[in-house]
Amino acid sequence: WSRMTPSERGRLLFKLADLVEENAEELAELEVLDNGKPLSNALAADVPLCADMFRYMGGWATKITGETLSISTPGDYHAFTLREPVGVVGQIIPWNAPLLILSWKVAPALAAGCTIVLKPAEQTPLTALRFGELAQEAGIPKGVINIVTGFGETAGAAIAAHPAIDKVSFTGSSEVGRIIV
Repeated sequence: WSRMTPSERGRLLFKLADLVEENAEELAELEVLDNGKPLSNALAADVPLCADMFRYMGGWATKITGETLSISTPGDYHAFTLREPVGVVGQIIPWNAPLLILSWKVAPALAAGCTIVLKPAEQTPLTALRFGELAQEAGIPKGVINIVTGFGETAGAAIAAHPAIDKVSFTGSSEVGRIIV
């Protein structure tokens, strides 16, 4: 994934956004089944905002660049930034607004060239699982987005503690956040 050009990654994120929109009713119904969200809210907000996030980040895929910067420190110094993916990002999402929060975590990581191990809340896995199918349909290679279901105490803890996970993104309670840290 990180070896694809930013333009190729961006195109796939746009394709994924299109598929989210094409499957809006199904995704909204899964949000209803997952957590009881009103169908009208899922159709009016969660699903379209998810598609918007993938389009927005698809555009950013080509704008994340390395730069040489001027610095204000006296002397013969220079500074530079390097466009380099963090690596494998473990992402743990909560039960409320599961599809929308998934998009807030997954889209930026993909735009930056990272791979993902995503754990949805055990109460609300349906939209994440369907999203994984749509990602494959969009052409995102197998192994780029990995979805692991299970309980936080086991699956979430394994993601947070695994040495191959380079970054953890967690949304949830302060209590669990302290455990992860």
